[in-house]
Amino acid sequence: MTATAPGAAPLAPVETGLIPVFVRLKLSLLRNGLRQSSGRRAAYVASAVLALLITALQLLGLILLRGDPHAATVSILLVAVLALGWAVLPLFFPSGDETLDPTRLVMLPLRPRPLVRALLVSSLVGIGPLFTLCLALGAVIAVARGGAAVAVAVAAVPLVLLLCVALARAVAAANIRLLTSRKGRDLAVLSGLVIAVGAQLVNFGVQRIGSSDAGLGELDPAADVVSWIPPASALSAVRTAGEARYGVAAAQLALSVVALVLLLRLWQRSLTRLMTTPDGSTLAAAEPDRTRRGGGLAGLLPSGRTGPVMERTLRYVWRDPKTKAAWVTSLAIGLIVPLFNALQGTGSVYFACFAAGMLGVQMYNQFGQDTSAFWMVAMTIASPRDAYEELRARALALLLVTLPYAVLVTVLTTALLGVWHALPEALGLSFALLGAMLATGAWASARFPYSIPQEGHKNVAPGQAGLAWISLFGGMLGAAALCAPVIALTIWLHASDRGSWSWLLLPVGAGYGAAVTVLGLRLAAPRTAGRLPEILTAVSKG
Repeated sequence: MTATAPGAAPLAPVETGLIPVFVRLKLSLLRNGLRQSSGRRAAYVASAVLALLITALQLLGLILLRGDPHAATVSILLVAVLALGWAVLPLFFPSGDETLDPTRLVMLPLRPRPLVRALLVSSLVGIGPLFTLCLALGAVIAVARGGAAVAVAVAAVPLVLLLCVALARAVAAANIRLLTSRKGRDLAVLSGLVIAVGAQLVNFGVQRIGSSDAGLGELDPAADVVSWIPPASALSAVRTAGEARYGVAAAQLALSVVALVLLLRLWQRSLTRLMTTPDGSTLAAAEPDRTRRGGGLAGLLPSGRTGPVMERTLRYVWRDPKTKAAWVTSLAIGLIVPLFNALQGTGSVYFACFAAGMLGVQMYNQFGQDTSAFWMVAMTIASPRDAYEELRARALALLLVTLPYAVLVTVLTTALLGVWHALPEALGLSFALLGAMLATGAWASARFPYSIPQEGHKNVAPGQAGLAWISLFGGMLGAAALCAPVIALTIWLHASDRGSWSWLLLPVGAGYGAAVTVLGLRLAAPRTAGRLPEILTAVSKG
């Protein structure tokens, strides 16, 4: 019997039959996922019905757009936004599709090229590809004019679909080591930031279009640029072919084809690297020990109890997913609200105080982020003085970020509005509000602590929602009341035509905020030292 090279002959039938195997695997994953629980099944069915309804409506809308002079502009930009969504979705939700992780196939005797083909075809199964197909189909119907355009559309529709799917797979494969790590999973925290910024950008764009005489014509310059970026270039080729510009149409279609080939090659190279190189877990033992203490920020912090507590608080912000999510949300909203209102011409310099307010909220429920590990903190508190130093260090850690951030947002808002004379009073009000929130936050942390579950999306343990509402809203109302003297002084200066003295609000607000913070910490310290067992019980329920 003639000997054959090991693995050469058996691989051929495996490779040729790989596509149906992966399609069945994708269907099995969907089916088995729905069998896990009735709640998950109901959620999937509801989301599928909603997605199909939106798909039908957007398809109908694009068809009705046919004949409108701005149909091409809208269609091209929609395809570009859709492709952007396919590109960023794996970065924020890597666990949304188990087939996005090719490292699960490392132990199988599969070659990258047939694996790419099989994964690409199996990726066409699902609601997302169906939505993309319908959007591409509606877009070409809206812009196609004549037989040449229809002929180009036959190639453009599948090309748009394949480019979107390949883009998502290439991005996921290139970043899968990061996405499956702890730091990579923390990227999901930024999804809320992306959604918030995107919503504000859409709102800003809609308002600008609505107030412009050109209407959708405002988007024409952007569409002209995007029409040369794949996969929007494939759709633009349909329009240019209908205008008898066959050379331009061929160039735009060829650009999309080249982009698809490059994405597939990048995807294949990423798969090869994943299946032939060790991951970080096998190399960790070879890395030299790194000394974390004594360098960087830790070396700049005060000595004694204050420095370690500040460092621990900042590490929570950087490492704990729930704490990081809260900080990222506060930073984003505190910046978006004043700046976007200023850009729209409807803002006020006092909106800059929103940044200080959003970050001041982070002082509330300070012990909840410790969870059951609060017992180690409790063991170090033997007197109200110890409790005061603990609370003071946590407040100082927040101020390291909050003070420069509040100044930055206030300066940017003032610059966009062009009211530099109002900068001192805006800063003074921000500092006074921040001090009041730190004071009430320290007291609320001692009086109304609650647990933050480490698993799931809930930020309050079951049965403690009332405590959370009292802590947050009661504390914010108390902070607003504490700021009343500074607010009253501001109103009096403007009402009595003494606006030239408004610069005094900066030192007054800063001094008042510092004094209120110290007073709040001193009042909260005895209560904290006397309620350590109750606090530990409350924060350990999650």
